[in-house]
This record gives sequence, C-alpha cells and structure tokens, in this order.
Amino acid sequence: MVVRPRDCQNRVMDSTSGGTLKITEYVDAVETAGLALAEAAGEAGVGAAVPTCPGWRIRDLLRHTTKVHRWATEHIVEAHPTYRPEPGETALDGAELLAHYREGHAGLVAALRAAPEDLECWSFLPAPSSLAFWARRQAHETTVHRADAESATPGGPGPVDPVLAADGIDELLRGFHGRDRSRVRTPEPRTLRVRATDTGDVWTVRLSASKPPATERATGEADAELSGPADRLYLCLWNRLPVDAVTLTGDAALARLWQETSAI
Repeated sequence: MVVRPRDCQNRVMDSTSGGTLKITEYVDAVETAGLALAEAAGEAGVGAAVPTCPGWRIRDLLRHTTKVHRWATEHIVEAHPTYRPEPGETALDGAELLAHYREGHAGLVAALRAAPEDLECWSFLPAPSSLAFWARRQAHETTVHRADAESATPGGPGPVDPVLAADGIDELLRGFHGRDRSRVRTPEPRTLRVRATDTGDVWTVRLSASKPPATERATGEADAELSGPADRLYLCLWNRLPVDAVTLTGDAALARLWQETSAI
C-alpha cells in the first residue's frame, strides 16, 4: 500500500487484514466522522429521508448508529471476552435523540482513548489487538454513516480521506467478505479488480460458487475493474454511491452482482 509520509511509523498492520493506520488515527477518525454525522443530522432534521439507506429517516440512522456505538463501548470498557448482543434501539426522537447520539459517540471516543493497548475482548475480524479491531471498525462504521447523514443534506456526502478510504476498502474486501457468510458468489470463477487511482492501492477479488471471495492486494488478470479515487470507491463498494460514480471496465454483470449481494 502507498502510505503517506506523515505518521508513517508505528502503524497498525496485520498480515491478513488488520489495518494500515495507527490506533490514534482511527480514533481521531471516529471522533471527526461522528461529529460531522451529528452536524449533518441536525441540518437535515430527524424526519428527513436518507437517500443512501432507502426506507430510513435520519431518526433511524441516529438510533442505529448510537446503538452500535454504545454496544462497542460496552465491549471495550467492560472487556467482554465473548459476544454480547446489541442493545435495543432507543425510542427517543427529535432534539433528545440527537443529544443521546452525541452522548454515546463521545462515550465511545473516550473509551477508545482510555483503553489499554493490551485490551483483550471479543472481536470478529482479524486485527493485531482487540483495541486495534474496535478502533478500526468504529472508524469505518461511523464514516459510512456520516456519508448517510450527509446524503440527506443539499451538499450530499463529503470527501473521505484517501488513506482512510483505502483502509476501509481493505477491511470490506479482505475482512467482511473474507468470511464464509459473504453472499458474493458466482456460478463460474470470476475476478474483479479494484484500483484506487490516487493512493495506488489495488485489490484482486477472486469469486466462485463454493467459497467466499479471496482477495489479494495485487494486480492480476480480471474480468472487470472498478477504478477511481479511493473515497469514491469506498462509498461505491459500501453501496452508498452508484457504480457510475467510479469507472467500470469489463463485465458489468460483476458490478451488478456486487450491488445485489454484498450488503453487510
């Protein structure tokens, strides 16, 4: 991966899919994205439709995101060694809901900053440590939902830092879709390449009928390629932007397959 000169040492790196940023950078991303989400939600109003999440209003987005933030905080603060179910969604609405979201978000940021580096608790994707997992996962959880909130405003989703976006593509492809539960399958072997034109990152995703996608950080022959700036690819692969937001070459059916089966 092409790493920017700034803060190039002591980055979190796992040989499978553990991330490429320092833990403090992930936590900063959680804080920045969460505050921007709240600002966009306040601008749009809790009753506004969320175009990137059909059927949702801003109130649904706030209820979902604060539930996830509080669930993550519980695992971190209480160091739960095993999975704990997510709490139910709050029934709060309006200004009280937005304040409740802000409180939960602040609690998550504080928990991540206070957690010891050797924290041991439940997690569900490869990472060098439990703290690295939760910092990374909540950075991308919050950044994607920030884009959802911004989609309800006149300006639409704002840019995502290219390095963070490339890291999020890696988490999605090699983390989430490296698991057996991925539904992205093809009757015959097919290959999709993803190329971030600004960071230089390339992923080759090998699809089949019987196994989850196998993704390598390398170039190779491909039946189709999605290319573009990392932040556009990031939101496209998370199905927050249409495929025509990036450049598609080759078999368009693979792009349609991704849109139809990749939801997490």
